[in-house]
This record gives sequence, C-alpha cells and structure tokens, in this order.
Amino acid sequence: MNIHEYQAKQVLKGFGVPVAEGVAITSADEAEAAAKRLPGPLWVVKSQIHAGGRGKGRFKELGSDAKGGVRLAFSIEDVVKNAREMLGSTLVTAQTGDAGKQVNRLYIEDGADIARELYLSILVDRAHGQVAFVVSTEGGMDIEQVAHDTPDRIQTVVIDPTAGVTDADVAALSDALKLDGAAAEDAKTLFPALHKAFVEKDMSMLEVNPLIVMENGRLRVLDAKVSFDGNALFRHKDVQELRDETEEDPKEIEASKHDLAYIALDGTIGCMVNGAGLAMATLDIIKLYGAEPANFLDVGGGASKEKVTAAFRIITSDPNVQGILVNIFGGIMRCDIIAEGVIAAVKEVGLKVPLVVRLEGTNVELGKKILRDSGLNVIPADDLADAAEKIVAAVKTG
Repeated sequence: MNIHEYQAKQVLKGFGVPVAEGVAITSADEAEAAAKRLPGPLWVVKSQIHAGGRGKGRFKELGSDAKGGVRLAFSIEDVVKNAREMLGSTLVTAQTGDAGKQVNRLYIEDGADIARELYLSILVDRAHGQVAFVVSTEGGMDIEQVAHDTPDRIQTVVIDPTAGVTDADVAALSDALKLDGAAAEDAKTLFPALHKAFVEKDMSMLEVNPLIVMENGRLRVLDAKVSFDGNALFRHKDVQELRDETEEDPKEIEASKHDLAYIALDGTIGCMVNGAGLAMATLDIIKLYGAEPANFLDVGGGASKEKVTAAFRIITSDPNVQGILVNIFGGIMRCDIIAEGVIAAVKEVGLKVPLVVRLEGTNVELGKKILRDSGLNVIPADDLADAAEKIVAAVKTG
C-alpha cells in the first residue's frame, strides 16, 4: 500500500525524523490559510499523487510551458495562484504514463535553504535476505539516470537484523554520503530512526529523495515516499486509515475485498491463475507468443466458487481485455471448483471475448466435464504453451 508524501512525513516525524512543517489541502480556498500557518518567505506547493517525478511532470490542461507538479512560491499570492492551477488538473510524469493522474491534494510546505541534495532509501535486499540502506551523493530528481550512467555512485549498506543500525553502519553511511560536522551528528540519530520506522511499520520501501544538507549544516528529509507490506497491514490500523482509494485502480480495490492478488497491466489478455509463480510464467508465455497480459491475478490455493466468480468479474470489467486465459494447476485448488466458478461468472457477467481454459491436477477430468456440459464457448488447452498459443490466436482473429 502506498501513501502520499505528507502522510509519509507524518509517520516519520513520529519517529523523530526531521521534516519541514507543512499543511495538506484539498481545495484552493484553503491555500491562503495554509500558507499563513508557515513562516515563509519561501513556500513549496507540492502535488500529492502516488507517482514519482512530480517536479519534472507537466499538467495536461496547462500546456507544455507550464511549471511542473512541485513549485516554489515567494508570496502567499503565488501559493494561492499555484493551488488554483494545480488542483483538479492532470499531472503526467514518467511514472504515471500518458494518462497521468488528477491532482486532488496539495502539500504546502515551508521552504529550505539547500546546500546539498542526497539520496537515501531503505528496502529489503533479497540478495542478502536483509534490510539495506541504498545511498548516493547524487540526490534529486535524476537518481534513475545516476543508477544507469554511474552505478558506482550508489552504495549499499546491509543491516544485521539482530544488531540494528550500529555505529559502524552510521559511519559507513556517513562516509558514503560525505557527511561531516552537524550533518554527521544528525546522522547518528537519523539513520537509526529511519530504520526503526521501516521495521516497526512493516514498510516494503522507504525512499528519501532528496535528503538535504541545509545551509546551516543540518539534515532534513525534504521528500519521502513510503510503501507498506500489504500482508502486514492487519497489524497497523493507523496505516490502513491513510489509504487513499482515489489513487488506486478500482479493479485492484475490488480485488482486495475478495482477498485476490490483482495488478492491472496494459495488455489485452486477461489472466486468472492460481499461484504467483504460475501466474508470472503465464504472463511471460503470453508475451512469448506475441501478446501482452492485461493483468496479474492469483486466485490463491484455496479459492472458493465465489472467489473465482469475483475474479472473473474483475477481469471482464477491464475494457481493454480482448480475451481471457484461465490457467489452473489443481493442487490444493480443485479443478471442478474453478470450472463451477467460471460458469457462474459467465452466467452473471456474460462472455463477449474468447475464453481459453487450461486445467490440470486435482479433479481435472471432472472440471473439464463440467465445462463441456455447460454449453459455454470455451476453448480447451492441453498445456501452458498450447493455452497461450490459442488465446493469442483467438484474440488476433477475433
């Protein structure tokens, strides 16, 4: 689960992390009062969407010459003007795609005198099986380009889970970021605080870009992006309350209500699979045969007829779907349950696109018989390659 920048800063502030003061607003009428709550004379007006690259983004409605989604304002009047331009407009960034995202919230933040911009993130390093800091002296909006062009400027410090962030870790991170003086002193409390927030709140990613050294030598988190492990949200009611469903795909919201693992993609072939590994293999083989998957959908090992029906309904609600591939290996999941769920779903929502079904495993013959006797126009498949080839061909000829 993702949250907005201003929410991430509220969470981090609770762990003693230094952040600027700011006020979130949802209406331009709130902009003047918000700005007056901050000292000035510099304010930063920040679009709040679940995507990076806001500063270099462009608003569809404002033309190519308009300023981006993060703007400096040197008067309260400028704050209000920017708020009126930005709220309700569609911001397009490198991460949103051409469709962009509508800006429904702004964060009015107190400005800072920046001496240096640094990069810091915390994530689970799967190569080591441990939490790690990833840092660079090249902070700012072009960190992706730094990673591509000069990967040697990005350093990783792996944290021992039994020891936490040690003095040696702080020293290694400070050395990598070339911190000294007041900044090095701040680092002694900042790095452990960020790690504590990451672990205690079950974050899957914490990115600070930039982490700044101010003119007075002190450190401050200038921007923050946080994602939480969805499997751990039951432990964090306070985090659940931060969810902004307007930033999420409605199909993914509906899937979460049925405990389905669903991610919308850009292709035309809808997929219903059981097991994450098999689902990934299904997506790969669809691409191998020359098409693009419309979604990742794992119904899980113990899905009920109702769960399968919900999954089918979600797939068919995507207007981009031109064909559907059901690929089930019945271990815990029984093939007859899948067959009954598909039939129930088709009766409920109809079937307007080609449907290929590949079943294998527990009660496979019963599942195939249920489909044959249903009268549905189902294209059977013998194996994964056969299924992919048939659905791609059906979509191309349909």
